[in-house]
Amino acid sequence: MNVTVIDYGVGNLRSLRRGLERAGADVTVSDDPGAIRDAEALVLPGVGAFRECVNNSEPFHDVLVEKAEDTPILGVCVGLQLMYEESTEGAPEGETVEGLGLIPGRVERLPDSVKVPHMGWNELTPERDHPITDGIEAGDYAYFVHSYCADVTDRTIASCEYGRRFAAVAANEAGNVIGTQFHPEKSGETGLQILSNFVDYAEAYHAGEVAAAE
Repeated sequence: MNVTVIDYGVGNLRSLRRGLERAGADVTVSDDPGAIRDAEALVLPGVGAFRECVNNSEPFHDVLVEKAEDTPILGVCVGLQLMYEESTEGAPEGETVEGLGLIPGRVERLPDSVKVPHMGWNELTPERDHPITDGIEAGDYAYFVHSYCADVTDRTIASCEYGRRFAAVAANEAGNVIGTQFHPEKSGETGLQILSNFVDYAEAYHAGEVAAAE
């Protein structure tokens, strides 16, 4: 399975590429919208501020929305946040910055009752079944670095607790657009399992072996 990592100037692409290769993928890193349009599977990385990532990824917005119709896509950290409808990060009070709208929901800052950013290892709690979390158990640890996140909804696959419950893994209704708030490439065996699951899911998806998510 060839997985294309979108290079739009943010994210630890080297570590992500190594992680995907360890998971059995042939990896291409590309900043060419044409190559991204032809990709079998996509990874959307993201590090830093939401608005910056929105602006930097703007040349790829249309192709990402198009690919979301029929291609497995994995968003990582801010890459997941971009998949939501909107974020309060970088917006004037009472306003939001628009996301891709691939997953319903809003990204908001963690509460002031905890130290922000949330940085380090924390436990995952599975919320519903999806191939991306096959082999992941309640209490497995993943590595987080973030100040903003989305609430737990019916699109949440796994949650985490830090000041409040938030979506650690989420997907769209069809199940092919998936994201992790944590960094799988930094999350040891748990992260490798997630990346391996994504590669397996992409292979099964293209083989017609994936049923529509409920």
